[in-house]
Amino acid sequence: MKKILKALLCLILVLVLCAAGYLTYVFISYHRIGDADIEVKGTAPSGAIDANGEYKLVSYNIGFGAYESDYGFFMDGGEESRAWSRERLDANLKKIADLLRSEKADLYLLQEVDTDADRTYGIDERTYFENAGSTVAFAPNYDSPYLFYPILKPHGASKSGIMTISSLAISSAKRVELPVEDGLTKILDLDRCYSKSRIPTSDGKELVLYNIHLSAYTSDGSIASEQLRLVLDDMEAEYSLGNYCVAGGDFNKDLLGDSSAYFGKGDVEVNWAQPIPAGAFDGRSVSLVAPLDETKPVPSCRNADGPYHKGQLVLTVDGFLVSGNVKVISSAVIDTGFEYSDHNPVTMTFALGKKD
Repeated sequence: MKKILKALLCLILVLVLCAAGYLTYVFISYHRIGDADIEVKGTAPSGAIDANGEYKLVSYNIGFGAYESDYGFFMDGGEESRAWSRERLDANLKKIADLLRSEKADLYLLQEVDTDADRTYGIDERTYFENAGSTVAFAPNYDSPYLFYPILKPHGASKSGIMTISSLAISSAKRVELPVEDGLTKILDLDRCYSKSRIPTSDGKELVLYNIHLSAYTSDGSIASEQLRLVLDDMEAEYSLGNYCVAGGDFNKDLLGDSSAYFGKGDVEVNWAQPIPAGAFDGRSVSLVAPLDETKPVPSCRNADGPYHKGQLVLTVDGFLVSGNVKVISSAVIDTGFEYSDHNPVTMTFALGKKD
């Protein structure tokens, strides 16, 4: 009996030491990437773009290519932690690339594009999308240590980012770090940033294009509101210089205020998709564009607590921001039925040098 107890105590001690060692590794490995210039790859037509031109933009959180319609993610209440298989991931990424090219947009903003992650079998997903435009600016969003959970199929380490693809000439681009929560939640929410790509215009100004993916897995959603405020401040500063500012991406906020009014109440409640705080745009020259066809509303996101099904929580968290010298001609959610991602793409056509 004493030998059994001694063996159990030794086993418990080993497990405790392993857990302590793992936690030490996670916190030592955790780091912020920081502000950085981004390399612009490719060659676009030379010369500035028309300052009175109209342009089409598509923004899409591709869910690292794994979120097919039958996929549920463990951090949302589902069971999966990695793409189903390398073969299914490859096929799904090709379908996403085909969808993007079919839109024939001037600009694409992609979020959750993995470059080297265990969850996506080390595939550099950028290679699937680079030929959708002539210039590419990629900003690493996070470089996370190995997450040893779920135990039987760990999520692993992840390198992932936000990708801007343009048929217009990007002269320079930059990664701008955003604040994240302190404490244990920073391990789950990882690093955060937005990117700024500059495109010269024929009137001597610039189209400043922002690619954003705000925090989701936070304690109360307040850090995403702070991140949004910083993006708005940046856009206001650029607008004051006469530049044209357009942002797109995944806000992880209910952009419709109460999406259930359009799509019905979902079968679960979540705290990550809160409305944008009242007054966030008061006194600003920047406005929100939340794509919505009230006659036939289509959500931009589903809660990935399991495979896509009737009654699952759906809402609109993907959209755009524009400065006062940019006119929105149209905006919409592209209905894919969540076949390729837990998000639907959103699109906007806009004109420079025009006001409503």
